Amino acid sequence: MSISLPQHVRIVEVGPRDGLQNEKQVVPADTKLELIRRLAEAGLKTIEATSFVSPKWVPQMGDNTEVLTRVLAAAAPGVDYPVLTPNLKGFEAALAAGAKEVAVFGAASESFSQKNINCSIAESLARFRPVTEAAQAAGVKVRGYVSCVVGCPYEGEIAPQKVAEVAETLVSMGCYEVSLGDTIGSGNPVTVQRMLDAVMRRIPVTQLAGHYHDTYGMAVANIFASLQMGVAVFDASVGGLGGCPYAAGASGNVATEDVVWLLKGMGIDTGIDFDALVDTAAWISAELGRAPASRVARAVLAKRAQAAQAN
Repeated sequence: MSISLPQHVRIVEVGPRDGLQNEKQVVPADTKLELIRRLAEAGLKTIEATSFVSPKWVPQMGDNTEVLTRVLAAAAPGVDYPVLTPNLKGFEAALAAGAKEVAVFGAASESFSQKNINCSIAESLARFRPVTEAAQAAGVKVRGYVSCVVGCPYEGEIAPQKVAEVAETLVSMGCYEVSLGDTIGSGNPVTVQRMLDAVMRRIPVTQLAGHYHDTYGMAVANIFASLQMGVAVFDASVGGLGGCPYAAGASGNVATEDVVWLLKGMGIDTGIDFDALVDTAAWISAELGRAPASRVARAVLAKRAQAAQAN
């Protein structure tokens, strides 16, 4: 089942939240805010700002209220700044800080759900219902995440039907969009399309997004396979920042600049300034004391350096 490729793709930038949440070093709020500002200037229209989780579990997001408050005070026109809220307490804190969009995070694997949020899939979905109800009452948009949509570090291969069931439940709760995450990056174009086919039998493709990790170098291939299925929203992290603390071998999110390079070459519009995006990847990577994980960014930066030496 394939249709014509989308003419425009929306990229959800997850670097400031998903990308930075597992950094060993403390990343100052000022650095996070500057990263978000640069991403908005590069043309990103959806930028995950932070996560309203307990600092006991994710210390790096302990400054969530400060970050979101300051981001919204200087918000770029037309840019959304969603935040992760795993439970009602987190949602209430996010709402008090001014959040206009939140996200809930479930899984298609029972074992991963237990390891990640200490409850079963059914229990996690039950926890989300008060969040979605409170969000609807407050006029706040809710996005759903489903992790381990292809494979799980504890269970192995995940049945596509299970992914479809969880995704359908999130939509029935009021999630306007569901992001399907290949958390350990074990998917390939065949398994990803098989999973999407099962989900699309229950949910319109217009309500789906792809979130693919690049552990085995398959993320861009899986994005292309998803484009062939009609998916037109993808999560990505500038510089390839991030990974999953509960999934061994999950080396990181696909780099935003790798995705934009692919789409640009295919003539698909993203509204993103590619050069400004690469500059942002170089900047945040330098702030963290390393080179960008993105092969595209490294290639572009090397080419620039060669050109500068030639001049």
